Amino acid sequence: MKRNLFLIAFIALVISACSNESKTEVNAEIEKEKAVELVDASDYESFGEAIAIDQLLTTEEMQATYDKMSIGDSAAVTFRTTVNEVCQKKGCWMKIDLKDADSEAFVRFKDYEFFVPKDAQGADAILKGMAYKEETSVEELQHYAQDAGKSKEEIALITEPKVEYTFLADGVLLKK
Repeated sequence: MKRNLFLIAFIALVISACSNESKTEVNAEIEKEKAVELVDASDYESFGEAIAIDQLLTTEEMQATYDKMSIGDSAAVTFRTTVNEVCQKKGCWMKIDLKDADSEAFVRFKDYEFFVPKDAQGADAILKGMAYKEETSVEELQHYAQDAGKSKEEIALITEPKVEYTFLADGVLLKK
């Protein structure tokens, strides 16, 4: 009887040790992945509201979020990306990369309260705010094309509204 109890206790101990070891390995792997996404806030210049950078979506995760949306949907997010283009008149909007072929989001700034530097193209950026999927009118598209310095001929070619990924940023961090 004692031998059976000893055997049962030994088996339980081995199972417990194996279970804890695999949990430890999984936790270490998760921490390793998190470490890749950690950023040093002192490396960034802040515009608009402060941003907590502890839980950032990747550009791929942001693209997946947009892909799941219908026109009119929104989602509050914070994510890291690259600036593709900036308004050359004031820095009052920008286009950001989503890592899907030819996919980007158009960013405006909450209540027109802040702008970003006009030379921010190519910068590493962290954005906090609301993501939307919406239809942009011809007039608005032409206005943005004019702000971007497009020619009259290029602007005249804009004749159809466009379904776009848009973003209303509360705050932006740009890498120095």
